[in-house]
Amino acid sequence: MAYLVQLLLNALPLASLYAALAFGYALAFAITKRADITYGALFACAGHVFLLVSHWGWNRLFLTFPAALGLGAASAVCLVCGLGILIGRQVVAPLARISPNALTVASLGLLLVLMEGARLISGTRELWLPPFLNAAVPVVPGGAGALTVLQLINTVVLILMVGLGALFLRASRWGRHWRAVCEDPLAAELCGVDAARLAASAYGLAASFAALSGVLATAYYGTMDFGAGLVFGLKVILIAAVGGHHHPLKAALGAAAVGVAETLWSGFGPVFWRDAVLLGGLVLLLVIRRRERVMI
Repeated sequence: MAYLVQLLLNALPLASLYAALAFGYALAFAITKRADITYGALFACAGHVFLLVSHWGWNRLFLTFPAALGLGAASAVCLVCGLGILIGRQVVAPLARISPNALTVASLGLLLVLMEGARLISGTRELWLPPFLNAAVPVVPGGAGALTVLQLINTVVLILMVGLGALFLRASRWGRHWRAVCEDPLAAELCGVDAARLAASAYGLAASFAALSGVLATAYYGTMDFGAGLVFGLKVILIAAVGGHHHPLKAALGAAAVGVAETLWSGFGPVFWRDAVLLGGLVLLLVIRRRERVMI
């Protein structure tokens, strides 16, 4: 029983990470209605920038470790959010209006540019962060389960991101305009909403979720692989579909369930088959849902 409790606790950081990524992805997908693997590249890019700037701040500027991490995190968030707004304005908004299917092809090109750019800048060297904030904090009374300080921080921050994002969509004027553009861009424009501008800002907001998630994930795992952009780009598309691509909060909840299932499989099943079984199950679920919609 204690083993199961610890597994469920270990699932919290991964489930919250998947939830935040799915929430951000759904913000952009609800407008474009097209799969976009660039989102995973922005996530990985944030991790690489965080590592590179932190490494530079520690070795060249001789900053303290917390200051170097803070500089790296701020640089990653600012750069990736700026990239998100630029991509949303110059790529997503024009293609979504003129040729939506070309958006998927453009996302592949952007993925390759971001992945190769990160690899070349880092000199094809994988940088690692030293372990930090890894003291165990008892969560379950009696010592039946514990999490590290960093796991708790990541989980709380990511859950807050999703909660505040959902509240912002529900209560703000921007959220009302976002829902209007998602349902009918032309009707929204007839009511005075600038659909292209809102699409660009939605992509920028989605990029902020990817950036913060990339920084927190890199701090947790200690590094960011060069191929993570493609892997997470495809994975986010599938896990967000569990709750629904058009509903950010539902997408986040579905993605969190996938994170729990992935952790339980790692604890009770062969890890070698984990990704194959998970992705295969998600594809099967999408096919079944697609057939049900067609039949209805």
